[in-house]
Amino acid sequence: MADEEQQRHPELSAMKDDPALDPYEIEFLPEFREGRGERAPFVNEHGVVIGDHNYESDQSPLSQWSVETDPAIMAGDQWVHPFKDVGFQTAENRDYFERRIAPQAGIFMHLDKNAAYGAGEPDKSADKAINEQPE
Repeated sequence: MADEEQQRHPELSAMKDDPALDPYEIEFLPEFREGRGERAPFVNEHGVVIGDHNYESDQSPLSQWSVETDPAIMAGDQWVHPFKDVGFQTAENRDYFERRIAPQAGIFMHLDKNAAYGAGEPDKSADKAINEQPE
């Protein structure tokens, strides 16, 4: 299984420092290990095992998705393992949790566009649409 995982994700083997770590674990600094929870996989409130890397599960909302499914059902800490999550392998997370290097601010900003333009201002388009409706 480990060989198969390494073949599918060769970038993970380059990042591995400790062979005892799970394929999706990193070497958390001591201050980030405290109070994180169990290292073993757990079953969340939806009956889905989190931390075993079998993302296909009959109980998962992803396996039962429909137009009625609220995407918010997949949000929250109950879907993330405190030690074994593929997201920990990103360069930014490794820098932060292994080296305490905070992410750079503004890396997702447009260089020439203000994506927040008008944010927080009242939306008057609904009022305009009501006033323009024919009687």
